[in-house]
Amino acid sequence: MELPGRCVFFAALVMSVPHPVCSGCENRVCNPRMGNLAVGRPVQTFSQCGLGSPEHYCSPTYKMNRCVLYCEVCDASVTHLAHPPASMTDSPFKHPPTWWQSARGVSTETLQLDLEVEFYFTHLIIIFRSPRPAAMVIERSQDFGRTWSALMLYAHNCSEVFNLEDGQSCTQKYSTAEPCSNGEVIYRALSPWDKLDPYSIDARAHLGITNIRIRLLQPQSCLCQQKLPDANMPTAHYAIYDLILKGGCLCHGHADQCVPAGDQPITHSPVKHMVHAKCVCRHHTAGDHCERCNRLYNDRPWQPANGLTGEAHQCVKCKCNGHAESCHFDKTVWLRSGQRSGGVCDCLHNTSGRHCQHCQSGFYRDPERPSTAPDSCRPCMCNHAGSTHCNPDNGDCVCKPGVAGPHCDQCMLGYWGFDDYGCKPCQCAGDCDPYTGDCMIRSESDHNSTSENHLFRTEELFSALSHPDKCVCKQQALGNSKIFCNVKYVYAVKVRVLGAHDKGSHAEVDVKVLKVLWDNTRLRLFLGNRTLYPESWTSRGCTCPVLFPGLEYLVVGHEDVKKGRPMVNMKSIVKTWRPSLSRKVHQLLKTKCS
Repeated sequence: MELPGRCVFFAALVMSVPHPVCSGCENRVCNPRMGNLAVGRPVQTFSQCGLGSPEHYCSPTYKMNRCVLYCEVCDASVTHLAHPPASMTDSPFKHPPTWWQSARGVSTETLQLDLEVEFYFTHLIIIFRSPRPAAMVIERSQDFGRTWSALMLYAHNCSEVFNLEDGQSCTQKYSTAEPCSNGEVIYRALSPWDKLDPYSIDARAHLGITNIRIRLLQPQSCLCQQKLPDANMPTAHYAIYDLILKGGCLCHGHADQCVPAGDQPITHSPVKHMVHAKCVCRHHTAGDHCERCNRLYNDRPWQPANGLTGEAHQCVKCKCNGHAESCHFDKTVWLRSGQRSGGVCDCLHNTSGRHCQHCQSGFYRDPERPSTAPDSCRPCMCNHAGSTHCNPDNGDCVCKPGVAGPHCDQCMLGYWGFDDYGCKPCQCAGDCDPYTGDCMIRSESDHNSTSENHLFRTEELFSALSHPDKCVCKQQALGNSKIFCNVKYVYAVKVRVLGAHDKGSHAEVDVKVLKVLWDNTRLRLFLGNRTLYPESWTSRGCTCPVLFPGLEYLVVGHEDVKKGRPMVNMKSIVKTWRPSLSRKVHQLLKTKCS
């Protein structure tokens, strides 16, 4: 007598399920199939009849319009006598019908369904085999059980049980003792549908769910049972034929089909009609819930579809000229464009720019290749130290000052000292050594001898060389940076000695300054003729250090502040200039003394 009525009800329920929209889904809102979210997922209960040992129980039923008790045995170890929680979610068309039943004498019971991801649900239906509870609560969680909120309270007297008026989050409609069996409890999540976009933030607050919990708080017996002579038979228990949590996968209107999630924990084999969790996304969206745009479709912000107007709000492809596999949305770019385009390409193939329309620094566009070709940006062949950049249109190198060559890798004629700052001009009448800056020595046939270079007066020939018995000059060595800093030199020059003069009280050495390597004096040394003042003749009997006319020296010394002239004494560094010394001297001159 019960089955036909239940079958008619479920047939009507199945017929109401909307079919997936196939035509026009590419440009319109998509609707995945809805179904019973409880199918294929375990429902947890606190108890089950006959789990420890067989239990006798009696259920009131009508027979020939008379109320009678029908008594049976529940035994969880025997299949046809067991009533496990899974019986609430199997097919409602089974004959004989199946149900879950709590342990005998249980006064409070809890049913809980945990979903692996967030789903949408529209309504909950519970069909009891036992009389419906006198009080019960339906609760849901949207954060996988961390917090819970009550959806609806049910009681035969809301003010007495929950201290609420009927209709204020509590209803008395589904808590009567009759019918004794097949009584329904229904909760509708959102009504009416035509006033709220089902994919809006507000709708998700009403419809989103990760867990559902049903607390049965007070059993009650059928009224007709109280008039029977065997009214004291064991009947106190809860029993449920079917639990239907009607809903679908959460896809924001961007999918018409869902499949099992890749990392979804499978507790048992998937069953037919199970509502799966992962959306098969359309409209160029991605993610388990189509909650973001696909990698190359971020030219405008992601939006859910509009369930009222049917607008899809598809994601738009970025313009990357074939040089990107993904792009990202930039709000600043979006606002600057007047909210027309906000995608910024994540460029590959040595390209740059919002649309990958340029070559990266150090690359140039090959005019013989299509601009969309992966190898259209070729590496520049410029020396990194000697060039500022290369022309992005043709790859020509732009050299730093004093640098030359197709690849900017050598000094121009008349320049020396190739480094990250370019090349320095030679301080010579002609060319100089490109590595040391030393002036190129011409052969005798290339120039005329001058008295400045070769003719010296007799008085200029005095020195330790002429009077070895008078002086022993100990030369300072080119030491390390610590020694160099401790002596506190103030100038370093490259000179050619022109002549030496005994002035009685002191000696003077005429030199031609060829290069000023360092000047920390008040004199402001410059190129050209200059006089150096060695330690006095009268105190030493000779010029020390030895400076031979006609030779070139590196002179590193001090300043006579009182007389305002450069000094040369036994603390000075005086070395015959050789190209092999230049690098060591250069390193010493770079030393920064504190």
